[in-house]
Amino acid sequence: MPDAYTPPAGRAARGGAADLMGSSASSDALKLLSEGLAEQRNRLVAPLLDRAVFHIKAHEPEKAAALALEALGIDERSGIGWHVLAIAQEGCGDFTTSLSCYEAALKLLPDDPDILTNLGRLAIRMGMHPVAEQLFLHFLSRKPEDPEGINNLALAMASQGHNQKAIALLKDFISRHPTHANLWNSLAGMLAGEGDIENARVFYREALRLSPRLARARYNLGSLWLDTGDPRSALREFESALKRPLAAHEKAMMTMTRGLAQLAIGRIAEGWENYEARNDVQFPEGTFFAVKGSRWKPGAPLAGASLLLVGEQGLGDEVLFANILPDVLESLGPEGRLTLAVEPRLAALMSRSFPTVRVETHRTVHAAGRIVRLVPALDTGDIEIGCWSPMASLLGQFRSRVEDFPQRTGYLHPAPERVAYWREALAGALSGPKVGLLWKSGVSTRERSRFFSLFDAWEPILRTPGVTFVNLQYDDCEAELQLARERFGVEIWNPPGIDLKQDLDDLTALSSALDLVIGFSNATFNLAAAAGAPAWLIAAKGAWTALGTDRYPWYPQVRLYQPAAFAEWGPVMDRVAGDLAREFGARV
Repeated sequence: MPDAYTPPAGRAARGGAADLMGSSASSDALKLLSEGLAEQRNRLVAPLLDRAVFHIKAHEPEKAAALALEALGIDERSGIGWHVLAIAQEGCGDFTTSLSCYEAALKLLPDDPDILTNLGRLAIRMGMHPVAEQLFLHFLSRKPEDPEGINNLALAMASQGHNQKAIALLKDFISRHPTHANLWNSLAGMLAGEGDIENARVFYREALRLSPRLARARYNLGSLWLDTGDPRSALREFESALKRPLAAHEKAMMTMTRGLAQLAIGRIAEGWENYEARNDVQFPEGTFFAVKGSRWKPGAPLAGASLLLVGEQGLGDEVLFANILPDVLESLGPEGRLTLAVEPRLAALMSRSFPTVRVETHRTVHAAGRIVRLVPALDTGDIEIGCWSPMASLLGQFRSRVEDFPQRTGYLHPAPERVAYWREALAGALSGPKVGLLWKSGVSTRERSRFFSLFDAWEPILRTPGVTFVNLQYDDCEAELQLARERFGVEIWNPPGIDLKQDLDDLTALSSALDLVIGFSNATFNLAAAAGAPAWLIAAKGAWTALGTDRYPWYPQVRLYQPAAFAEWGPVMDRVAGDLAREFGARV
């Protein structure tokens, strides 16, 4: 399934190239495996592996693994036994063991091309894209006209950023063999990633015409609707896809994305319930929390508990989800204790903002194809916790309706002396109202860029007379600053002595010293808004974080601007410019 788009804050990964590939547990793959079982000579082993394949088909990988192990206990030289065990372990989410089993199968059955393709699929899931490409090339040297082999090779290419080569490969094969639905599905996903939305939609529909039961194409079409601002159409597609038999990782991904669609139309309680699928062990590219102890279950009482909350997803998400922390503290009561594990750059700001909370840091590593989040302080033994939870898992308890979002402004508190410092620095360097600008995300993928306008679109805002602009944009933005200077005749002031990416405590103080912050949703915007700074948010049509409203419930002082249609930024920028001139013109 393509991860064709990346929604704004709160986005959990929605899969990747591996999910476009089909599965080692697909009906076609298992049919080939069953044919191989017919050649299994050991009368004790064959029935066990037959039953194991049955359980794989039924999406019961644990039972399949147990039967495969029993078979290998009888005949450890059974290549097909190792192949079955590899598929079962992959279905259980144990990629490391699965990889070893595929390798054992390949040693025993070196001429079996299906082991190669399944090993390549696993390599993609584990992020080993060049290895996967070589495996698929080897497979195609034996079966050059195999449609799944072509599909998998194209996806391995795309996973390494070679989209145009992958698209050309698929188009060439489809021109000769136009009846393979999954290839149309993959091509649609790649075109969507290139911004060709209309053709992507046409090709998804062609995939569904050829194979109406192809759940991943149904899901991908829904994702296209969701990310282009039509969550109701998206939800219909997700519901249809979820009625089909699915592998565990497909079900987890589709369930989570259904939750995003429900949130986007204001079905908030249902949305948070389905959003929990992001923590399923099978969720593609999901985070595994390596935290010892009992995990808090949604709905469990909090009074008097000793709770650890672990920040999750991106930096902006940690700030956004911290909206619930005052409510959590109130629910814990005087006998309860809260420990918070956050991104290291947030530790000082969180400690000041919540003085009764013990603030620690988390660390993220990649291991065996998994994203693993650790809390190193837990290993010292001086923290006692009764239970723990990813931060967003408490949203369903405290934010199940729009009315549950409080009207309080500002739950993060920058250092007062630094706010005063920046007010003085701004007053000394600039005249007139001072407006901070943010125009892009630090995640600079082609997909994510479609949720942010080109810098040229900011021209009407930048030409607002009497307003001075301050750069709050982290990462390299010299090209945009020069463009503003040379083409628009506007000097965007770069605040001296601050690293806008690393010095988040001081950045929050700077944002609080401004008259207004305008921008797209990124980490800095969330910091400014969470600190109570006046802020105008420019968001994509149908952004789920608006929760089906025409405002931004997370921050009551934030004014929301959205295009009438996907990526039509011009009228939005004109509207922002008009409001800016009206509300700040009198101060000139």
